[in-house]
This record gives sequence, C-alpha cells and structure tokens, in this order.
Amino acid sequence: MSDQKQKFETKVIHAGVHPDPSTGAIMTPIFQTSTYVQESPGKHKGFEYSRTGNPTRKVLEENIAALEGGKFGFAFASGCATTTTLMGLFKQGDHIICTDDVYGGTYRLFTKVMSHLGLEFTFVNLCDAEAFKKAIQKNTKAVWVETPTNPLLKIIDLKSILTIAKKHKIVSLVDNTFMGPYFQNPLQYSADIVVHSTTKFINGHSDVVGGLAVTSDKELAQKIGFLQNSMGAIPGPFDCFLVLRGVKTLAVRMQRHEENAKKIAQFLETHKKVEKVMYPGLPSHPQHKLAKQQMRGFGGMISFVIKGGFPLAQSFLEKTKIFSLAESLGGVESLVSHPPTMTHAAVPQEMREKNGIVDGLVRLSIGIEHCDDLIGDLKQALGGPLG
Repeated sequence: MSDQKQKFETKVIHAGVHPDPSTGAIMTPIFQTSTYVQESPGKHKGFEYSRTGNPTRKVLEENIAALEGGKFGFAFASGCATTTTLMGLFKQGDHIICTDDVYGGTYRLFTKVMSHLGLEFTFVNLCDAEAFKKAIQKNTKAVWVETPTNPLLKIIDLKSILTIAKKHKIVSLVDNTFMGPYFQNPLQYSADIVVHSTTKFINGHSDVVGGLAVTSDKELAQKIGFLQNSMGAIPGPFDCFLVLRGVKTLAVRMQRHEENAKKIAQFLETHKKVEKVMYPGLPSHPQHKLAKQQMRGFGGMISFVIKGGFPLAQSFLEKTKIFSLAESLGGVESLVSHPPTMTHAAVPQEMREKNGIVDGLVRLSIGIEHCDDLIGDLKQALGGPLG
C-alpha cells in the first residue's frame, strides 16, 4: 500500500521511516556527525555537511511532510527559528498581514525584530474576510494565519482567507501547532506553507524544542531549503530523534487530549466561578459549526475567564496540583498558564485587552491523565467541592 493511501495512524509510524540498511535497526539511528566523507570532490552519498542535511533530520522532515499531505518538509531548531527563517522569503518594504490573536512570540518577533529589518506588519481579525481584504496593500506579500488562535481559540475560515490570498498572489503561511496534522491539514485548503512548533503536540513529551515547515510548492521549497542551509537554524540529530520517537504516538495521544478536553470544557462551562469558556468543541463556541467543517476534531487546548480578574486567577494558578503552571503546551502532562503575564506578555496591554486577553484569562493544555483526576484538580483550585 502506498504512503498516500495509508491511514494517519499508520503514517505516523512508517512515513519516511525505513530500517537502517547497514544494521537493520528498526528505529532511525542518531547520526551524530558534523560532516560526511566524499568519494571524490562533489561525489557523495547525498550528505555533505550536517547543517545542509542530516539523515536523522531527513527522516523527520519526510515524516511530518507526509502527515500534512505535503511534498517537502524542513526542520528547525524551534518554532520561532522556523518563523524567522520563513521571513527570509520576503524583502525590505514587503507587507505581511497577521491574525491579531497570535502567539506572543510571533508578535514579538514580527514587531520587535522583523519590523526593524524593513518588513511591515498589520494585525487583523482574520475571522472577518472583509477586514482581510481591506488590509491588503500593493506591497502585501504574505498572510500569517493561526487557527485556532492562541490563546482565544478563534477559528479562521481557511477556505475563505486562502482563496482571497491566492487571488491577490499573497503567500499564505498557516501555524497549525494547536491542531497538529491529526486534526487539521491546511494544505488541503491551498495554504502555501504550514508551520509547526514540534515542541508541542507533535513531540508531545516536553523534552525537546523544535519547529517544522511543510509545503507542496517546489519553488517555495527550493527557497526554504536555501534559507535553512544559509541561516543554519537547524535542530541537532538527537532532537530530531526525540521528535520522531514522540510522533509515533501522535494519533493515540491526540485522541486522549481531545477526549479529556471535551469533558473538562463542559465542566468549566457549568462552574459558577467561570465567566466564559473558549473551546471549539462546545456548541456555545461562536464558530463551532466552522470548526466541525474544517477540522477533524477540536484538540486539547482550552481557555477560560475566571470571574474576579487577576486576583482570583492568581489564586487558582497557585492552587493547581496536577496542572503544572508553566509555559508551552501539547505534552502528555497537563499544563496551565496565564497568557497576559506569560505567553503573551510581549503584546501591549491595550492590544491584549482589545482582543479579549483579559487579566482573568487562563489557558489549559489538557494532558492524557485520567479525566476524573484533572477535573478534581480544577474543582479544588477553583474552590468547589471535590467528588
């Protein structure tokens, strides 16, 4: 059976992976080498130097590309390294439109680093296709999309936004970190490039930092490959090995993340100390119908607002026992964070409040522990009765 016809659960384990020809090892070896011996000048076995290419990294890149339904994959040292490298596709004076509710690290990179190098950015609510159209300028070269957004879990209509982008010859880049390839494949909606922080769900074990970009466009792939080699923000072979090891359980993990998240979102929605719950799987989510249309599930991320603002949110965050207060997301263990002071602290307060990132906002990354224990932890931290 060809890789294209295999089910996702099979692809995560086998796509791009082959037994080592020299030993028969079923797991991809860690090729911990900086360079490769050549038979003659320019005559080699496909690898010259490990910044340019490494066998362990190559397997990871092929694996994730297959999971996203793409042809070309490129691994990087982190999600931010991925974004930084992709900005090299554009030149001074180019304009990029970005969703207004975006990961704080992306906002910081765009406004504090890339803008100083001559790129121009406009932050727009991409849930509104008309707002996107109005923001397009003569020098607009790209649109950066997150869906669901971080941390408000708004759903952006990929078909609508990407159709507009194609019409105006705008390069579309979609950060698919929250859903991962198990629940969503933006390339099927004509996205040009899909981006992941492999630190999160793809690796899933909170023990490595990495990033990846996938495309099916040969010309873009050649440019990204050139930038990857020239800028050198690549992961080491051991990091690639860890991500490859983690991705093998992606399907079963994502199923459990979602199963737990649905129950927890329903619990939070009925709690008297919770003002609002943001989870695409809830019928109360304003874009629940759209989420069902363009995703195959709703993922493991939940945001909610605690009544009483920061003082009560701080009290809750200090009381959780199973939920660990920490940056990041997507691991097997459940995490809790406070976006205004943690992941989105780089976003100006005025913009945070305008977008709805209020002081009482809490973000949960739902792990794969037993759901009863997770709900019990939330109950006691919120001050409700146990049991």
